Amino acid sequence: MQIPRILLISLVLLAALSLACDAHAREVAGVDVPETATLGAAKDKIVLNGAGIRKKYRVVKVYVGALYLKEKTTDVSKAVSMPGAKRVLMHFLYKKVEAAKINSGWEDGFRANLKPAEYSSLQARLNKFKGLFSDMKKGDRILLDYVPGTGTEVRINGTLAGSIEGEDFFRALLLVWLGDVPADKGLKQGMLGG
Repeated sequence: MQIPRILLISLVLLAALSLACDAHAREVAGVDVPETATLGAAKDKIVLNGAGIRKKYRVVKVYVGALYLKEKTTDVSKAVSMPGAKRVLMHFLYKKVEAAKINSGWEDGFRANLKPAEYSSLQARLNKFKGLFSDMKKGDRILLDYVPGTGTEVRINGTLAGSIEGEDFFRALLLVWLGDVPADKGLKQGMLGG
């Protein structure tokens, strides 16, 4: 049985369109994830590198996480060391995540992905960072922006909660998602565009 030519062409076009739509998707778990962002007084433009869902126990959707960089990469070391503005967006999907759980996640991520000396050198700034968070509920958004010359700015639902100095801090923060022991392997893959 031979497939009619018009049907074959239609199937090929449909497959190509679905691949194109997936490559430029702006929606993850019903959340709009912008393709670009602008940071700081210098109006640094950054692009969506990738996005995914942070899951607990493989089924509970906690938040959508997205990584923005100056240019796209699938390489962890390049993403972490790339100079310039960067952003991690967290859009909460779960009904309520307590501040204590968020902060234990930061603590666990830093400890698991840094050498003891690196962790010690960042501990005071990590403690200050953890003090910026409160309970998060479904629909809440956290923006973690690295602004060159300023540091890591933390915005919760559009309001600046505080900032942490040093590019080294933001690089360590990225390892929470991209390090050898990521918060969620699927989210790591998503943030790296996979």
